[in-house]
Amino acid sequence: MKVPFLDLGAAYSELKAEIETAVLASLRSGRYICGNEVESYENEFAAYTETKYCVGVANGLDALHLALHAMDIGIGDEVIVPTNTYIATWLAISQCGATPVPVEPFDSTYNIDPGQIEAAITTRTKAIIPVHLYGQPADLDPITVLANKYGLRVLEDAAQAHGARYKGNRIGAHGDIVAWSFYPGKNLGALGDAGAVTTNDPDMADRIRVLRNYGSKVKYVNELQGYNSRLDPVQAAVLRVKLKVLDTWNTRRKKIAAYYTAALTETGLVLPTVPAWAEPVWHLYVVQCSQRDAIQKTLGKAGIGTLIHYPIPPHLQQAYAKTGYFKGQYPIAERLASQVLSLPIGPQLDKTCIDLIINILNDYATKL
Repeated sequence: MKVPFLDLGAAYSELKAEIETAVLASLRSGRYICGNEVESYENEFAAYTETKYCVGVANGLDALHLALHAMDIGIGDEVIVPTNTYIATWLAISQCGATPVPVEPFDSTYNIDPGQIEAAITTRTKAIIPVHLYGQPADLDPITVLANKYGLRVLEDAAQAHGARYKGNRIGAHGDIVAWSFYPGKNLGALGDAGAVTTNDPDMADRIRVLRNYGSKVKYVNELQGYNSRLDPVQAAVLRVKLKVLDTWNTRRKKIAAYYTAALTETGLVLPTVPAWAEPVWHLYVVQCSQRDAIQKTLGKAGIGTLIHYPIPPHLQQAYAKTGYFKGQYPIAERLASQVLSLPIGPQLDKTCIDLIINILNDYATKL
């Protein structure tokens, strides 16, 4: 039996008729840049995330970058960012000419530790980027308190948190802006790159609309030095179809996560921790083990796909080699990088596959 980490083909097959109808309608419309399909999706996703505005862009990195640009963050500024995140969160800051200022996570939830943020704030700090990693919300209230105390912006990276809730409310507008990715492997994924921002601030939404379109509202009239980063109408059509089943698919992920947690308690693996105030959407089910590489190899021999999110923390990536970071500087992120393993949890994963994974892990544990 082969168990892929995530079966995108199965996800497509489940919605094949609806997706193909929507894509064909978009192709026949003759409108291939922005237009009604994009506007409809923006309205629907804003409503889903309980926010006033959604602006579609080309991808998740652009969503972060344009949001920072809209906040006037640039050269000489600092932005607080987790040490434990995908490098895109850092790259968006660097692309603006600003400096990422790393803060370690809780080793239990993997998300940024608000208790360590204040010590990292300087006179040059302009924003904080909490990341809702693996689909679980970061603790936003203490972050917001600090932001208000020091006059900082909050940009949420929700690339993995479509549908998640923090203290009962959808992720979507707790901060000034929320950046989203609709990369195919996300809980809400397009059939290619796509992204968006959500916000309750009309001025911020308007500025990002201008920035994504060469800095222009009116053709050939350019107010700003903008970018070309627009959500493709065909991808918007696909996302409109998938948005309708997002909660259903998230519920499937939740059930798989609960099944894993109940069945793996005796394995010695460090299982995910969920605070009482969080409603995660289980983009990833991440376990920790000092023998991670051996476990991954064992699962791989059985045909089970796993991934490591993420094997190299941003501060140790070659992309940041000239910034002076060194190994051992951020021990929590570095330890997590050496121990975390993501198990399959896609919404099309069936019980036979899940049981196989559980049996192998329990069998491995008995041999330790």
